Amino acid sequence: MKVVIFAGGLGTRISEESYLKPKPMIEIGEKPILWHIMKIFESQGHNEFIICLGYKGFMIKEYFMNYYIYNSDVTFNLQTNSFEIHQANTEKLRVTLVDTGLMTQTAGRLKRVQQYVGKEDFFLTYGDGVADVNLEQLVAYHNEHGKYATVTTVQPGGRFGLLDLEEDGTVSSFKEKPIEEGGWINGGFFVLKPEIFNYLPEDADKWMWEQVPLENLAHDNQLKAYKHHGFWKCMDALRDKQDLEHLWTTNQAKWKTW
Repeated sequence: MKVVIFAGGLGTRISEESYLKPKPMIEIGEKPILWHIMKIFESQGHNEFIICLGYKGFMIKEYFMNYYIYNSDVTFNLQTNSFEIHQANTEKLRVTLVDTGLMTQTAGRLKRVQQYVGKEDFFLTYGDGVADVNLEQLVAYHNEHGKYATVTTVQPGGRFGLLDLEEDGTVSSFKEKPIEEGGWINGGFFVLKPEIFNYLPEDADKWMWEQVPLENLAHDNQLKAYKHHGFWKCMDALRDKQDLEHLWTTNQAKWKTW
């Protein structure tokens, strides 16, 4: 199955880094988070990608244009302006990079890659979220219910601790907010039938995928939720980037399924 990835947003909430590069190119363990997301799919048998580009999309194009050399041992002969590849350590990936506009919203970005998706079911996810989702189970669930769309839902951990206070202000107990107390949210990692393109309006460029298209799919009873109880993390702000970096460098990166 092909994998569509949204990678065109401005990343304003992590502007400390995204003013230099597109958000999906922000590195975790010296690799762009986009690479980590692609590895999640590639390690589970899905290696054909369609990347929706926007803000600083040329940097993503340059990354993949030079990817083979980046991951190879190479000798450069500056006198003859030639080079020799000695050993390559690259994945078997096929990547289609599509300019979908600087200010285009996500529904419009999806509509602009329809010709590359074809007429088969496909994955869709965001270029800033990683998880240890079992894709085989996700697809099996999608096929079983037969609806047009499946969204992976997650329960993010709480950012704030819970305090039990006595009347005089004494803290009698403190605990991190448990995941189970939070609601289920959109975690990306969609599985979609090509019929969903009928839900993208003509003026899709101004609409978010999460607005009119998903709302109408839900209204028509064509949207099902796959509950993911494992690891999930979205790199929404600098703090999230630092958390992911810590997990990677301490060998606790649960999204590393390869």
